[in-house]
Amino acid sequence: MTTEHALSVPEQNNNIIRLASAQALAGANSVVFYATGAIVGDTIAPDATLSTLPITMFVLGMAASILPFGALARYHGRKTVFMTGTGAGVITGLTAALAVVTGSFLLFCIAAFIGGTYAAVALSFRFAATDGVSPARRARALSLVMGGGVVAGVIGPGLVTGTMNLWPPHTFAITFIAQGLVAALSAVILMGVKPTEVGTVSTSVGRPISEIIRQPGFARTVFSGAVTYMVMNFLMTAAPLSMHMHGISQEASNLGIQWHVIAMYAPGFFTGKLISRFGALRVAAVGLLITSSAIFIGLVGTEIQHYWLSLILLGIGWNFGFIGASARIIDFHRPEEKNQVQSLNDFVVFGVMIFGSFSSGALLNLYGWNAVLWGSLVPISLAFLAIIVGERAKR
Repeated sequence: MTTEHALSVPEQNNNIIRLASAQALAGANSVVFYATGAIVGDTIAPDATLSTLPITMFVLGMAASILPFGALARYHGRKTVFMTGTGAGVITGLTAALAVVTGSFLLFCIAAFIGGTYAAVALSFRFAATDGVSPARRARALSLVMGGGVVAGVIGPGLVTGTMNLWPPHTFAITFIAQGLVAALSAVILMGVKPTEVGTVSTSVGRPISEIIRQPGFARTVFSGAVTYMVMNFLMTAAPLSMHMHGISQEASNLGIQWHVIAMYAPGFFTGKLISRFGALRVAAVGLLITSSAIFIGLVGTEIQHYWLSLILLGIGWNFGFIGASARIIDFHRPEEKNQVQSLNDFVVFGVMIFGSFSSGALLNLYGWNAVLWGSLVPISLAFLAIIVGERAKR
C-alpha cells in the first residue's frame, strides 16, 4: 500500500496544469458520447425507447469501474490508473467507429461502457490535483483542474461538427476515431504528472468505511453531489434527441452542447474562491437553485434559444453543485483514506446516474421533453431541502 509526501509549489503547479489539460482532452470523450450517443442509438437501436441505452451504458461503465480503479490507485498509485483509463479511451474510439460502420447496436453499447471507464478516470483528476497540496489550496486546485474542461467544450463539439460527415454514409465514424486519438494525446500529457506516492511501507488503512460515512454531513454531501450530476446527465442525455425531434439541426445542437460544456467548467476558475469564502455546501446549494432555473427556462418553450439558455444554466448549476460537494468530501477523509472515500462518493454519484440516463430516453419518447423537465425538479428539491435542514441543524 502506498504512502505519500507533500509536493513543492512548482510540482503542484505542474500537476495542476497537466491534469487540467488532460481534463480538457478527456472531457471531449464525454462530450462526443453525450452529443452523439442518443442520436446514433436512435438510428441503429432495435426500438426507439432504447435510444439512450448507450448513454446508460456509458454511465454504467463509470459506476462499475470506480471501485476497482480506486483499489488500483490505492495499491499502485494514480498514474497506473491514468494510463489504464486513457488506454480505454483509445479502445472506445475504435470500437465505436466499428459499431457505426457495421450498424451494431450491441457493439456501440460495449464501446459506450468502455468509454465510461475512461470518463471515470478523468473525474478522478479533480481529486488528484489535491494530492500533496496544503489544505488551504485544495479547493482552488480542484476547481482549476475542473476549469480545464472549458477546452473540452470546444474540442468535443468541434470533433463532432468537423468530422461527422467525413465518411458518408457512416455518420460519426471518423468522429469516434478522432476521439480515440485525443485519448492517446491525454496519456502522453499525464505521463508527466508528479506522483505523491513514495513506496509501499505504510500499513495504515484508516478508519472503517462505516465510521467515515456516519460523520455528520457526509451523507448529505454525497447526496447533493449525486443529485447535481444525475439531473445534469438526465437533461443532457435527452436534450440532443429532443432538439432533433423538434427539427433543430445537428450543427445547432452541437453548438448548444458546446456552450453547455463551457458553462460546466468555466466557473471552475473562481468556484474555489467562492467555496473558500462562503463554504462548500452553500455554493452547492446555489448550484441546485441555478439548475432549477435551467429547468424552468426549458419549460417555457422548445425553440433553439430555450434549449441553449437552459443548457448553459444547467452547466453553471452543475459546476457549483458538483465542485461544492467534491470540495466538501475531501474534508471527511484522512490521506490514507482518500482513494476509498473518493471512490465510494463517485460510485454513489454514477450509480444514481444510471437510472437518470436510461429513464430520460424512455420518458422523452413516451411523454415528451416537458415530462423530463418536471421529473428533474423532484430530486433537486430534495437535495436543496437536505442542505438547508442540515445547515440549520448545525447552527
